[in-house]
Amino acid sequence: MIKTQVTPKEHYEHISSQHGGFWRHDFTDHNYLYNLYFPPEDFFTHIGRHIHQLVLNYPIAQQDLACLVSDLIGHPPERIVVSNGAAELIKIIAGMDRKLIVPVPSFNEYGNAAPTGNVTVFTIAPPSFHLDVDKFAEEAIRCKARLAVVVTPNNPTSLLVPKDQLLRLTARLALHDCILIVDESFIDFARMGALETLENEIEKYPNLVIFKSMSKAYGICGIRIGYMLTANADFLDNVRQGLHIWNINGFAEEFLRLAPQYRKEFQQSCSIVKADRDQLYRQLQLIPGMIVYQPDANFIFCRVPDHNLSGPEVTERLFVNHKIYIKHCQGKTMPESDRYLRIASRTPPENMRLIEALRNILGTE
Repeated sequence: MIKTQVTPKEHYEHISSQHGGFWRHDFTDHNYLYNLYFPPEDFFTHIGRHIHQLVLNYPIAQQDLACLVSDLIGHPPERIVVSNGAAELIKIIAGMDRKLIVPVPSFNEYGNAAPTGNVTVFTIAPPSFHLDVDKFAEEAIRCKARLAVVVTPNNPTSLLVPKDQLLRLTARLALHDCILIVDESFIDFARMGALETLENEIEKYPNLVIFKSMSKAYGICGIRIGYMLTANADFLDNVRQGLHIWNINGFAEEFLRLAPQYRKEFQQSCSIVKADRDQLYRQLQLIPGMIVYQPDANFIFCRVPDHNLSGPEVTERLFVNHKIYIKHCQGKTMPESDRYLRIASRTPPENMRLIEALRNILGTE
């Protein structure tokens, strides 16, 4: 049987329907949002030496996993839940049958995972796309939400909600029996990341819960680790009841064992990511008509020039003509969503090649 050759357009349509496995295909991935400079090579060497034991043996369970994350982040294990990526946590809270409010545009999974009728969306208005926490609190109170979610830096906008505003929001929601879940999956890439995290505030605010996917910052998408941090013992117990006994595999366990010894390398890798991102931000600003939002994550949100190609058209042409894949925002809950792009920063040579391809496609060369 003769296999027909796939056209570049068919290849693009296939990739656009996938949620991973991109490394098996011949293109540059400016869509997925991970740290290219971590883990260090020593980690992979260690995994190779222990591959038989990691494959053949059961991993540890939740109590011991929480101790490993505790060693890494410096919080007591009794305040930690370790998850199979943030996605597992999102699925569990969606099954709690509590009314949820989430700003949009944001990470769609929070709204998609919840039962129909249990979600209220709060629109973050363009052109600024900044979250007004006071209006958000008012809407949460009005709809009697029991859970509120804020992703900061946000996805897809890459914009940070300042810490003082989030603490004001937390305190106000506490008066109405509403838990605030702050997703800090990209906080390590924020310009003032260590000063912006709310992890050290949980003891003061019993209704504050932190979610973090480690895939992005630590560059470990394939081994799926996330965690929840809170001083709210009842909420933590409810989440733990939704976990499988072995929800984390042996490779993830081994990463958590080794991660504390790589603290310096991790901080250095985040600094490199931020420098590359800032350079890409400046380059995108030079494209005539492009509106580019100053990023706090490892990706950049921008609006394509008016009276030019749409976001989906730009995305397809980049892939078909240049073998570069980015994400358009058509389908996100916001006005004129087809005018916006989300572009992950990679290495400087790859970022420059992306800029040249965008200029070619948009006719600005």
